[in-house]
Amino acid sequence: MRAVRLTHWGGPPVVTEAERPSPRGEAVLVRVEAAGLCGSDLHIMDAAPDALPYRTPFTLGHEVAGRVAERGPDATGPEVGERVVVYGPWGCGRCGHCVAGADNYCDRRSALDTARTGTGAGLGRDGGLADFLLVPSGRLLLPVGALAPAQAAPLSDAGLTSYHAIAGIRPALGDPETGTASVAVIGVGGLGHLAVQILRATTSAQVLAVDVREEALALAADCGAHFGTLVRPDTAEALRRRTGGTGADAVLDFVGTSATLRLGVSAVRPGGALAVVGSGGGELLVRKPGALPPGLRISLPFWGTRTDLEQVMALARAGAVKVATERFPLSRALDAIDALRSGRVRGRAVLVPDEELLRA
Repeated sequence: MRAVRLTHWGGPPVVTEAERPSPRGEAVLVRVEAAGLCGSDLHIMDAAPDALPYRTPFTLGHEVAGRVAERGPDATGPEVGERVVVYGPWGCGRCGHCVAGADNYCDRRSALDTARTGTGAGLGRDGGLADFLLVPSGRLLLPVGALAPAQAAPLSDAGLTSYHAIAGIRPALGDPETGTASVAVIGVGGLGHLAVQILRATTSAQVLAVDVREEALALAADCGAHFGTLVRPDTAEALRRRTGGTGADAVLDFVGTSATLRLGVSAVRPGGALAVVGSGGGELLVRKPGALPPGLRISLPFWGTRTDLEQVMALARAGAVKVATERFPLSRALDAIDALRSGRVRGRAVLVPDEELLRA
């Protein structure tokens, strides 16, 4: 089969031939019909040796949808031929968090990191930028119904992580029926444009979009944002004016640089919430007394639970959430990665089998 594999740290991946895996025990083999590209993939490719607890080589890709092709003799869950989306964070499967469907917060993740065995699809273990993906258990597969694979795949991270982050800031928004809360979304890319839609579908909050690109603000408007502004020296003041001078009740930072963290802190009101979702490597000094707004709650959401994924999939099936996608054939994976790196992708880049584009 074909696969996009990272063979050494800091170097570009290669599109190559790999052995098609066979499922054993509880494992399930999925024929990949769509796989999303993520900024996290760039962080993984660019990582220095020993910066991440993974061993090369491995196949990239952690946003995956497809059909069950084969099942191991002890497998449970979806049957052969059923369309599924893959829940990407793979924990130990036995701790309290994993049993509750929250593999993203597996209690044994540090042990998995120490063993360097990988913690999910495309995260040290072979992922879905390939013709087939071996999933260790059927419990990590969710049926997608009639949802198109190119829509379902990005929901497994871009949609899931956004939904989970919004769930974490919800207490800061007050009564969802009668409140007049406001949420600033910093970074309207693959995750941010879905966050705008999820906020509009599940809250009554005023959604304020922030980005460095005019086209990203146009996408935010298409997704239902009430207000959009480019990053400028007075952006925090513009957001405060929009909220009547108080500041946003919550800020979702999908970039995570020092600059965006400073912007978020400047734009959030006392008693508000800041969710740092992006992995831009920024730093924020937490000190009391200090410059942070009093009562600020800071969260570092990571992916989401299987229940969260079920919820965001339900929103998509209901038409409340739609992923803006740019599709590439698997054979042009390196072109897609280059487009993502250069900021030319509107929404989410999704790789599909070459024959899918030929039929389209």
